[in-house]
Amino acid sequence: MKIRTLVTALSMCTYAIGFSTTAIAETVGISMPTKSSARWISDGDSMVKQFADAGYETDLQYAEDDIPNQLAQIENMISKGVDVLVIAAIDGTTLSNALENASAAGIRVIAYDRLIKNSENVDYYATFDNFKVGVQQASSLVAGLGERFGNGPYNVELFGGSPDDNNAYFFYDGAMSVLQPLIDDGTINIVSGQMGMEKVGTLRWDGAVAQARMDNLLSAHYTDARVNGVLSPYDGLSIGILSSLKGVGYGTGGLEMPIVSGQDAEVQSIKSILAGEQYSTVFKDTRELARVTVGMVNAVISGSSPEINDTTTYDNGIKVVESYLLEPVSVDASNWEEIVIGSGYYTMDQIK
Repeated sequence: MKIRTLVTALSMCTYAIGFSTTAIAETVGISMPTKSSARWISDGDSMVKQFADAGYETDLQYAEDDIPNQLAQIENMISKGVDVLVIAAIDGTTLSNALENASAAGIRVIAYDRLIKNSENVDYYATFDNFKVGVQQASSLVAGLGERFGNGPYNVELFGGSPDDNNAYFFYDGAMSVLQPLIDDGTINIVSGQMGMEKVGTLRWDGAVAQARMDNLLSAHYTDARVNGVLSPYDGLSIGILSSLKGVGYGTGGLEMPIVSGQDAEVQSIKSILAGEQYSTVFKDTRELARVTVGMVNAVISGSSPEINDTTTYDNGIKVVESYLLEPVSVDASNWEEIVIGSGYYTMDQIK
């Protein structure tokens, strides 16, 4: 146990019996990938607030999707002597050396929402059930196709997340567990033939890249056909895909908007759902993820074991990382208010 931890523990005991003293608060280093997504800003804000409420100091850094920048920020946190690192990796394969340095300094590491690969120095993983996210995206896509276009067959295109993010494969595999049988029986036709993460992945989850790819798909494969649906794994990609579709007339003049999925329930996408453009998204309550992460930090600092509900799924190439998986929720026009307003995640003023 670090001296700081011991001092804090003694302080807590003293406080409990009515005495007062001063203690050095543990510091949690929080490394987030980017501020370009509202989701990561929300994650950072939730963690800072909940760690502060639990008595911790925090050092929150955003790397703006620059891998060397994230590595430098993490090394700086290690040098400053943080007690625990919480890391949402830009590229989950690039942190092994940094985590060796963290381990040598006695700093525990929690992977936050994105699994850190190829390192034994990852203590725990807090995330959502990412396979289920993909299942929900594809299930909503299929439901929307039937609702808008009847019994099919349907022309669909597939988009994946960033190939350097382990979650992207879980999203894709979860979605394909629903879609592949429908592709096999002819209900769904992938007109471009582009399937598999090596072909449909979108580096850095970049909406502009998704929009450019959708432009190319439309010009190459849909001059005489119509798109009925697009599997999109993230709202930021969905907005780019929708911009491409609207650019060639979808949503106007009797050309119905395709069914487009998403993830993260970002404000722009909720507004798009209400406008009849994006069909659905997947809500992941980052406040709950922060709560689980604070609990993990409390446990590792006190020397106890955190609450875990998955010990088999997340093999990082060196070891299976013990994890806690939260439940995602599919959101569309029928339940958005109940889910994102009713939970207090957003106010109505933010949406309307």
